[in-house]
Amino acid sequence: MIDEFAKDYLHHELRGVREALVWKLDGLSEYDIRRPLTATGTNLLGLVKHKAYSEARYFGEVFGRPFPGPIPRWNDAGAWENEHWATEHETRADILGLYRSVCEHSDATINALPIDAPGHVPWWPRPDVKLFNVMVHILNDTTRHAGHADILREQLDGRTGTTAAYEEAIDAAAREAYCAKVEQAATAADPACAPDRCSD
Repeated sequence: MIDEFAKDYLHHELRGVREALVWKLDGLSEYDIRRPLTATGTNLLGLVKHKAYSEARYFGEVFGRPFPGPIPRWNDAGAWENEHWATEHETRADILGLYRSVCEHSDATINALPIDAPGHVPWWPRPDVKLFNVMVHILNDTTRHAGHADILREQLDGRTGTTAAYEEAIDAAAREAYCAKVEQAATAADPACAPDRCSD
């Protein structure tokens, strides 16, 4: 009983965070979803591509149910090198379609196996796992990257929220006042490192 509850709960949460990640691309130009937005090159479309590759491996190869699409296997030469960004030849539709297909394949694996089904993750220090371990890992990782996408999107155009239903209208004056209050507290906590005095 608790096993089915745990599996259903984790699966429900995973579906929700997948949707939040994909929604972060809505309404943005091709350039903005692809361009590097951090010093390490993190970009919105690249996050989705990475999650497609990751889920395909974890809910595919790990359980002997390889994803049938064009995703490099974990031990292919260069398999991990180009999964965090999109080339000019990879369209938004291609990558979103791939992610949807991978998610359907992952969902089929989750639905078909019990939560204690054995799997093998060759790239982990302790490679013998259960479906439970992988579900928690993928939920954690997808949530982490959805958080990255939250910040990137906010920096691009100020939009926030997990879905359109929860998006709040942008009130620039309220945001400015709030940021001023936070800045004032930061300066008060460390006056020597206020913006006009900090040497770091």
